[in-house]
Amino acid sequence: MPSSFSTPSSSSAIVVGGGLAGIACAIRLAESGVKVTLLEARRRLGGRATSFTDASSGETLDNCQHVALGCCTEFLAFCGRLDVLDLMEWSDTQWWVEAGGRTSTLRPGRLPAPAHYAGSFAAASFLSLTEKISIASALLRIVSRDPQEDAGRTFGEVLCEMEQPAGAIAKFWSPVIVSACNLDVDRVAATLAEKVFRDGFSGSRDAGQIALPSVPLVRLYDPAIRVIESLGGRVIFGARAQVVDGGGVTLSDGTRLCGDAVVSALPLDRAAEVVQGAGTRADFEAMIREGVSPILGVHLELDRPVLEQPHAVLVDRPTQWLFRKSPDGSRVHAVISAADEWMELDEAEIVARIMDDIAACVPGGSAARVVRARPVKERRATFAATPRFEAARPAPGSDVGGVVLAGDYTATGWPATMEGAVRSGNEAAEAVLRRLGRRSRVAAAIGPSSARW
Repeated sequence: MPSSFSTPSSSSAIVVGGGLAGIACAIRLAESGVKVTLLEARRRLGGRATSFTDASSGETLDNCQHVALGCCTEFLAFCGRLDVLDLMEWSDTQWWVEAGGRTSTLRPGRLPAPAHYAGSFAAASFLSLTEKISIASALLRIVSRDPQEDAGRTFGEVLCEMEQPAGAIAKFWSPVIVSACNLDVDRVAATLAEKVFRDGFSGSRDAGQIALPSVPLVRLYDPAIRVIESLGGRVIFGARAQVVDGGGVTLSDGTRLCGDAVVSALPLDRAAEVVQGAGTRADFEAMIREGVSPILGVHLELDRPVLEQPHAVLVDRPTQWLFRKSPDGSRVHAVISAADEWMELDEAEIVARIMDDIAACVPGGSAARVVRARPVKERRATFAATPRFEAARPAPGSDVGGVVLAGDYTATGWPATMEGAVRSGNEAAEAVLRRLGRRSRVAAAIGPSSARW
């Protein structure tokens, strides 16, 4: 565990919400000598990026597969503070699988960034030569232009302007953006979509490396309790906030907790309900009007192995990703982002559609039979990252009636991701420390080159 310190101080802070933003904020404050109380309504940490106990099997399952990239430097630094980097499994390869089983691999080659994917991209079989040339031209324009040049536009509008073929959009642009931003290209803010390619595909050679937790997500956060308590703070579960204001927090049971600083790390809709003054702010109203976007994750146990690779992108199929969840590949996790069309389907219909995609793309998949299935519908998985939402996002650390804001909905420059949540928590902590007149102790960023390989 990285060494930490605390100093005697009468300063105290209450952080409301035990998701990634709240945990990151609480740890940074505690490391800087502030006496922190972290409140979480549920009985576990992690917010939407966490795990649950399946009633039928008794297993601990994730709500949905979460992925980190090498460019997620603050999330990786957060994992380093919790000493859980060794629970991440890294890969520098993406497997793109077409109907019929033909597989293309995208991985860095010998060329320096931003051309490090050029060799494998040129060899990829799932795109035609015309599509590759169009995509390469557009990528060069995206990485070379001002990041705010397309503010206020959708990514679909940008792709149309760049004359991208329908096949390139369906087979490349859309799978990447829907997975990263949880919104279709015709709705998502161009600035957020372009950041995915600018940071993940065209950044450093390490930026696009993929990290998958090898344990249920909740296990990544368990050490946070020990860290916070070792620095003089506390974590209170089952504490549902009813009123959050600049002086403290009133819980649903009437208990009043007071602090020198208060941070709301609640989801957008909950913050609008309980943070005094938030519900009448124009930016909150504008963000809420844009709505949310669902994700469907389906845990499957099959009667035979079906997935040799750690993961697979299914090209131009309704099921976007498969993740291997057992060494032999007989347990997989299917993910469908921007899953509005799937939300009203029952379990049998969901499983049938996914098995159709497995049969179409995975050699031998048509012979597989389902032993157990557990769909998880996250109807409010993320905010809908439209241009209007992006324009309305308040800065992390903004003050609303004396309450400091944190959460992935704040203007981190990132979509609704673990990285965005951690960044917002760190920024909120810095705002609190400035208010309290205290010095920050900031950990160094960690990338894949310094993490476990």
